[in-house]
Amino acid sequence: MVEDRKKIKLGISIGDLNGIGCEVVLKTFEDTRMLDFCTPIIFASNKTISYQKTELKLEINYNGIQEASKALDGKINVVNVWREIPKIEFGIATKESGDYALQSLKAAVKALKDGDIDVLVTAPINKNNIQKDDFKFPGHTDYLAQELEGDSLMFMVTDDLKVGLLTDHIAVKDVAQAITPELIKSKINTIEKSLKVDFGISKPKIALLGINPHSGDNGVIGKEDEDIMKPVIRELFDNGQLVYGPYSADSFFGSDGYKNFDAILAAYHDQGLIPFKTLSFGKGVNYTAGLHKVRTSPDHGTAYEIAGKGKADHSSFKEAVFTAIEIFRNREEYSELTANPLKKSRFKREFR
Repeated sequence: MVEDRKKIKLGISIGDLNGIGCEVVLKTFEDTRMLDFCTPIIFASNKTISYQKTELKLEINYNGIQEASKALDGKINVVNVWREIPKIEFGIATKESGDYALQSLKAAVKALKDGDIDVLVTAPINKNNIQKDDFKFPGHTDYLAQELEGDSLMFMVTDDLKVGLLTDHIAVKDVAQAITPELIKSKINTIEKSLKVDFGISKPKIALLGINPHSGDNGVIGKEDEDIMKPVIRELFDNGQLVYGPYSADSFFGSDGYKNFDAILAAYHDQGLIPFKTLSFGKGVNYTAGLHKVRTSPDHGTAYEIAGKGKADHSSFKEAVFTAIEIFRNREEYSELTANPLKKSRFKREFR
């Protein structure tokens, strides 16, 4: 079924030009076998890519185009978003590199919305120098939530571990106040739907981590877990959703408790991302679940300290590419199965 379908057009925003974004992109597609899986479309410029590949001593050929709709299968395509030659200063966060990162991102998101690309993989940005009058967001996730339809969820994924966030880029002092019964239900529903549609898990089990140390110790260390989390978890479970917790975060990962669940929903950024990156760094993918379009990114940042030195590991970016392709195909298959009653019935029997 999949074999007869058109090749996926995979858009790439280039990220901060002074970081390792361009390096991990080019290293990924230096292996021409990657072109068997997708048609890459990089939003930057011919001159930018030429400079980077020369500096990094990479052997790669590409096809310059003026718009994504002109991309050729079997080629690495570069959309000329700008004509001038940017000043590249590896390892330095400059206003100029932030400007070009934003230009690339906007062009790629527009192409995604217009249907000129099927999925988007974003190279790392610097959350500080990309800020502009028309971009006041703490990262990709919040910007994409505005631009694309759906309820976004920051979802860090590997084959064996998937961690979503109740709250993402907010200050720790604001976390408890931000977590409401409505937010918990919304994020649980988003993560459950993503597990079913995007990852093919028919009846997902989800663990929720507590807000306070030891999940509040029955109210001794904060009452949010008792008053907010536990009632919502009971309600969802009574409604047939396999949601469990709240679990004490300090021992949950070390005791391998996470292996009993299809996904974990952490209360805040570091509670989820520290164990995820410790267990999966280099293999992990940042996926924005809940949107009508597919976007992934590597699990690392701009890594200015090694930029321009040819030392960047492109493993996570390659995983982001494969994950975007897999999710897109899973969504296609899910749509076909649920649209055709006969196929849907067969699909259900296979998962029993």
